[in-house]
Amino acid sequence: MKEIQGHGVAMITPFKKDGSIDFDAIPVIVNHLISGGVDFIVVLGTTAETATLSKDEKIALVEKVIKVNSGRLPLVLGLGGNDTHELLEMFDCFDFSFFSAILSVSPYYNKPSQEGIYQHFKSIAFHSSLPIIIYNVPSRTAVNIAPETVLRLAKDFKNIIAIKEASGNLQQAQTLIKTCPPTFSILSGDDEMSLPMILAGAKGVISVIGNAIPEQYSKIIHQGLLRKIDDAYSIQYKFLDLIRMIYLEGNPTGIKVLMKTLGLCENNLRLPLVQASKHLTIQLIDELKKLVSVQTTQS
Repeated sequence: MKEIQGHGVAMITPFKKDGSIDFDAIPVIVNHLISGGVDFIVVLGTTAETATLSKDEKIALVEKVIKVNSGRLPLVLGLGGNDTHELLEMFDCFDFSFFSAILSVSPYYNKPSQEGIYQHFKSIAFHSSLPIIIYNVPSRTAVNIAPETVLRLAKDFKNIIAIKEASGNLQQAQTLIKTCPPTFSILSGDDEMSLPMILAGAKGVISVIGNAIPEQYSKIIHQGLLRKIDDAYSIQYKFLDLIRMIYLEGNPTGIKVLMKTLGLCENNLRLPLVQASKHLTIQLIDELKKLVSVQTTQS
């Protein structure tokens, strides 16, 4: 398997005004990511509003992305849940031959112990024919995956190959980089922290901001991987305010404002998510227009 590293994007799901998936916008978005230098695409991640998609919609969306991508970039499939048995049943709904790995979030809401988290991913490891990327995002799941649990999983299962680390804790990220086997990859799950994590030894990121500015954010990540620190940070600081702003009212609320402004899709979300406030929308559009040529992107 080609190693999953560099700049991956958790692709949004475009919706029409009536709430249905806008399948016509998917080729526009996928081609935008590919032309922007992205290294891989994550389908059915958090940013895709996967929690609000039906089983049939997930299958249809995956099939559309596979067709549009046409083998140009590695694809990662998001498959996670808080019911281990039900999650394993979902694995049988997809053709894994088009994917390089599975991204699976730690169980949410149930608040399992570390042993419960270990047993959950053990079950996935036994069931999956694809390599697995653990997703740690305690702000959403309410439970942090301790570095000791990650190390245990990395050592016990050869097909658990990476973690998307989105705890927001650089000390924890450094502990993971220090203690996990060199064959196990640490990927940032936080757009702002990706560069310092990469400089500490992480191998890439699964980003949100890359949906809108894939070319610019890819440069940050690739320059960081090349250890061109000054060049990477000069771009990072240029876009730092925009990166922070897209999360002010939740994800993908902010990024969809940017996607609409760039002419990539409509700014529609599914309840319980709603569009960004008028104040934030104006701020986001103004900041984006300072940084990129909106007219050129739309054409």
